[in-house]
Order: sequence, then structure tokens, then C-alpha cells
Amino acid sequence: MERLDPVGLRQQARRYDNDWLTVLAMLTIFFFHCARFFNFEDWHVKNNQLDEGLTLFVAIVAQWIMPLFFMLSGISSYYSLNSRTGGRYISNRFRRLVIPLIFGTFILLVPVQVWIERYSHAQFGGTFIEFYPRYFEGFYGFGGNFAWMGLHLWYLEVLFVFTLLTFPLFIFLKKERIQELISRKTVFFAKTGAIFILGIPLFLMECLVNLQPEGLGRRDFGGWSSISYIVVFMAGFLIAFDSRNREALERSRFVSLALGLLTTGIIFFFHIDLAPLGDFAYPLKIFFRSFNSWFWLLAFLGFGSRFLEFNNGILKYAREAVLPFYILHQTIIVLIGFYIANWETSVMVKYITLSAFSFIVIIAIYDLLIKRIKVLRFLFGMKAKE
Repeated sequence: MERLDPVGLRQQARRYDNDWLTVLAMLTIFFFHCARFFNFEDWHVKNNQLDEGLTLFVAIVAQWIMPLFFMLSGISSYYSLNSRTGGRYISNRFRRLVIPLIFGTFILLVPVQVWIERYSHAQFGGTFIEFYPRYFEGFYGFGGNFAWMGLHLWYLEVLFVFTLLTFPLFIFLKKERIQELISRKTVFFAKTGAIFILGIPLFLMECLVNLQPEGLGRRDFGGWSSISYIVVFMAGFLIAFDSRNREALERSRFVSLALGLLTTGIIFFFHIDLAPLGDFAYPLKIFFRSFNSWFWLLAFLGFGSRFLEFNNGILKYAREAVLPFYILHQTIIVLIGFYIANWETSVMVKYITLSAFSFIVIIAIYDLLIKRIKVLRFLFGMKAKE
């Protein structure tokens, strides 16, 4: 569906490539969290044998996966405001983000993960029913159990906060005279290569937050500072303004991919990612990490715009399923991982087993229960069944 906006720019009511990229990002985060069961960092539950290859996979994907989610959310916000009033935009985000966050954090999904973490780390020896009252004792991350940030559901919490913070700005940017101004500026950034300059704000924000590594620079949420995510979120909104940005992304897609691969190689071959605060290589770490993420984001958007602007039955199903899948996925992975942790078999066999069984269970729960039961649709942020 296409229409003309107030300044005469051709816009779409929906971008199918954005939907495809969201689905593919969700599959990536699924395999990423399956790998967390095997990497060298601590997690809710760990396999009895860890693996260097999956540790590297986790480190590489962490460079761009959550920035990609926020970039895509920023793009979706633009199209959502195109088709909704401001009030409906906020209420829609509340229904899709806050309701599932409250349900998952208080009722079942997150408490189960905390119980498994406490049990597998020999911090509690009872059943989940015995643990549940203790779940509300103190705050997770501060010596207690209550996961106030929702564990993996932190993305829903942060995205809703961003929605509220950026709403006045986004409404302002949608004004006709502001869109005309942005349209004139787009002429420069639509030139091949110029769009790479838009990675500078992310680099500058990373420089700023890293002045407080235990404050604004804390990377507990997806490996990045929450403040840096808002830069990417807003960049996504601005990219969606003009179709010329998409054309620039398509033209630059191979260069973006090459630069993403090059900077990834530099980061991990020279171990720049391990540079501590105060080390001479630390500024290089910030620079390469920021632009590495930006290059990958541009590559994904460019290839997506070129090859994924189509709709079919698979996308229609996956688009509706992606939010419930996200809400369920880590709990199911942790639960199945808990029961296979001590199997005596190879890491790859376990990884395939964990991924396959988790995927099947998630899809079964979605398709047989969540999709069909009205109250579950509401609790998992879905629209009422027509």
C-alpha cells in the first residue's frame, strides 16, 4: 500500500522487508540464546561442557543483534504513526509491550528462569512452587530474585520507555515543514556512501556512556548501553522518512557488508573487544564496535530492501507469531537446557537438540494455545482474533 505524505514523498503504509528482517532477527536471537547455554560467560543455566566456537558466535552476534531490533522498531514506529493517531500509537505500544512484560515478569515465564538459575547454581534446592513466593524477595541483580527488568523481556520495557520519550519528538518531526526540511537534507545522505556518516552519533554516544562504565555505560542489556540503543531507534525512524534512504541503502549494501566483515575481523583477530578501560586500545574498541554495528545494520537494511519487499503466507503467519515467539523463547530454552545439561554427548548434538526441541515446543504452544485463546492473545500482545 502506497500513499503520498504531506510533502509529496511516496511512502508505504507497511514495509514487508522490515517484517522479514524482524522475523529473521527473531530467529537469530533464538539461536543466539541457544548458544548462550554453551558459551564461556555465566547464564541462567549452563551445559556441562562449554564451547569456544559458540562463544565466538555469541560475541559476533552481540555486536549487532539488539541494535538491529531497535533499528527495526524505529522504522516500525514511523509507519505506525503514519496509520494511527498519537493516542492510538501509545495505546497500541502499551498493549503489545507492557501487558506481556507484566504477565511474563510476574506470573510464569521469568520466575521459572530465576528458579532454574537459583537451582542450577546451588542457591535453592526446592521446587518451583516452593520458590515462587521467594521470587518477590529483593531485586534480581542486587542479591534478590525479583527480575524487575523482565530478564529477556527487558527489550519490551526499554522499547516502551523509548516510545514515551521520543513520542513528542516524532510528532514534531511529522509536521509538514519539518518533513520538508528533512527531505532537503536527505538529498545529501541519499548519496552513495554518505549514509555511513550517520554512524557517527552512535560512536559519539558510545564515547559518552563509556565515561561511566558502571552507570550509563552498563552493558547488562544485550551487550550495549541502553542510552546507545535510543540513538539507533531514532536513526531507524529517520531512515524510514524518505524512499531515497532505502535506495541509498540498496546501493551501499555490498560495501556495508564488506565493511562489516572487515571490522568484525579486526575486532576479534586483534582482540580489540577485550581492551579494558584505560588501555591505549580502548578508544579503538569504541570506534570499531560502533561502526561495526552500524555497517551491519546498513547491510541488513540494504539487502532486505533489495530482496525482501514481498508478502506471502509464511510472512503473514510469522509476522503475527514473532512477538509471542520472542516472549516464550528464552524460558523454553532455559527449561529444556536445564534437563539436558548433564547429558553425555557432544556440544553440537546438544546444540541441535536444544534448538530443535525448543523451536518445536514454542511453535506448538503458540499455534495450539496462544493463537487460539482470546485471553492468551491479550497477554502475549496480540490483536483480538477477527
